[in-house]
Formats: sequence, C-alpha cells, structure tokens
Amino acid sequence: MSHEASRPEGRGVGALAELRDAISTRAVLVMLGVLLLQLGFALSYMGAFHAPKPHRIPMVVVAPQAVEKDLVNRLNALPGDPLQVSAVTDRAQARARLLDRRADAVLVVAVAGRTDTLLVASAGGPSAGDAAMKILQTVDRTQDRQVVVRDIRPPAAGDSRGLSSFYLVLSWTIGGYLAASALNMAAGSKRPTLRRALVRLAAMVPYAFISGIGGAIIVGPVLNCLPGSFWELVGIGTLVVFASGAVGVALQSLAGTIGLGLTILIFTILGNPSSGGVYPASLLPPFWRAVGQALPPGAGTTVVRNTVYFDGNATTGALWILGAWAFAGIVVTILSAALHGRRRPVRAEAAGTTA
Repeated sequence: MSHEASRPEGRGVGALAELRDAISTRAVLVMLGVLLLQLGFALSYMGAFHAPKPHRIPMVVVAPQAVEKDLVNRLNALPGDPLQVSAVTDRAQARARLLDRRADAVLVVAVAGRTDTLLVASAGGPSAGDAAMKILQTVDRTQDRQVVVRDIRPPAAGDSRGLSSFYLVLSWTIGGYLAASALNMAAGSKRPTLRRALVRLAAMVPYAFISGIGGAIIVGPVLNCLPGSFWELVGIGTLVVFASGAVGVALQSLAGTIGLGLTILIFTILGNPSSGGVYPASLLPPFWRAVGQALPPGAGTTVVRNTVYFDGNATTGALWILGAWAFAGIVVTILSAALHGRRRPVRAEAAGTTA
C-alpha cells in the first residue's frame, strides 16, 4: 500500500526534474536577454521614426542683395530651429554645396517674377528636401511668392526613394556579425585561443570580399538599383562586412553568447535607425542624431550613397569610422584571446595544487 502511495509523488518529482532540465537557469537568462533585445528594437526604431521633426536642415540661399540678409535671418529664427541657412553669391556655388553634401536644399530667389526655385538632390534621401519645402510653404517671405522644386540629382530608376544604399549596408552588417556568430558556434561557443582568434579574423577576410562582390552584383547588374561604381561598392562592402564581423568576433571572444547580443545592439538596434538611411540626421531625435554617423551602419550608408551619386564627396570621415571599428575589433579579439590564454595555465596550476 505504501509502495503504491509513493508513486504519484515520484512522478511529480520526476516531472519537476524534467521541467528544470528543459528550462535551465541559463535558458531563462538567454530568453531574458532576447526579450530585452526585442524591446530595445521596438524602442529604438519607433523612437527614431515615430515623429520626425526637422532640426537645423542645412540650406543655402541665393537671393538679391537687398533681401538676402533679412531672408536668412528670418529663416534661421524660425521656432525650433528647423533650418540652418547660409547665403552664397551665385547659383553655381550653391549647386556645388548641394552636390558635395554640405547642404540638403538650395533656395534660389528670383530676381524678376514671383516664382522661386528650391534645388534638392533626392538621391541623398528625399526626406530633408521634402521637409525644407514644407517649411518654406509655411513662411510668409513676401506676398504671393511661390516655390517650385527642381531635383538636380534624383536616385536611379530602380532605387525607390534612395533607400537601396541603406538596405545594402543593412545586409552587409547583418551578414558580417552572423558569420562571426557561426564561427563561434562551430567551435562550440568556446572562447578562442590566440591562434583560433587569428584564424577567425582571417576567415572573415574572404567572406567579406565575397559578400562585397555579391552585394555589388545584386544592386548593379541584377536589380539596377545602384548602377555604376561596381568595384568601389565591392571595396566598401568588404570593409563594412569585415568591420561587422571583427566586432562580432571580438565581443563573442569577450562575453560568449552575450557578445552576440551586444553586437546586435550596436549594429541593428542602435545603428540602423540612426544611420540616416530612412531619415537624415536633421530629422532624427537628438540621441539618434548624435550616434548615427559614429556607428558602422550610418558610416556605411553615407559612403555607399555618396560614392554612387555624389562622386565620393564627404566620405573620408565615414571611411575612417569604418576602419576604426574594424581595427578595434582586431585589437580586442587578440587582447581577449591572449588574456584568456594566460589565465588558463594559472587555473590549471591552481587546480593541480588543490589536488
């Protein structure tokens, strides 16, 4: 009788043990980390995009001397500082500033007549030009004046709203850190020795180069999204993918699985919405505006877009940023592996002494 009475209790203990085995403390912590990444993703994207508001959009004005100073002062004094306006002497100079990416819009005030012209280059992203137009429509500059828009550098026919640069860099960055994660998982998520760390970094080089070629083929000959500049895009893609992969290798060398979460946080959760691919920095909230171009997705998007459409203008700083992330990934990976390698003999000696 007592033997039969003990059965339900034994079954309960077994089920509880099986439940604990299926949902370990480590699994709970991993799920908690995924939840935090999920909530961070929602907060970052919706925080950046839910209410775009213009802030100091760089604009150049070409106007008759009699009205130039007053117009510039009035536009710069608008509530909330939506525009950052400066004046130049002629249309050619203003056009040059637009194409070398020092301005997002140019207002040319007609000497005769009442129709002014707003020059934009929507290949750099149409949002800033659209915002500038809406602002001008609300400003009573002079009676009965109209503004017409002229797009002097539109995106390619296959590059709807100039977003292909952003999506191309997005694919490169995700591919880079997922490749690093695959290398980590292939080794059983063990923290690498110095030799293994160097092998992982070396493996990222051909992967990055092939990724660069693949991306350039897709946006060029296949889809005609970003025609021309094929080998330039290959080089940019190689740098972007290697930077992403090197950072992924470094963080996973330091923190294991947690390192993958940190990489996703940097590149996807923070980097993508702040990159300027969807909305330029002048339309983003302060935090995203501040960090965007310091992260690889923002720097990569700037380099691709300006290389394809603007003859490589304003790309030097972004290239340095990508190079700095790649270099930092290499240094942190090597230092982490070397430090871990020094700790293991100490631990082994301590274990032997205890034995």
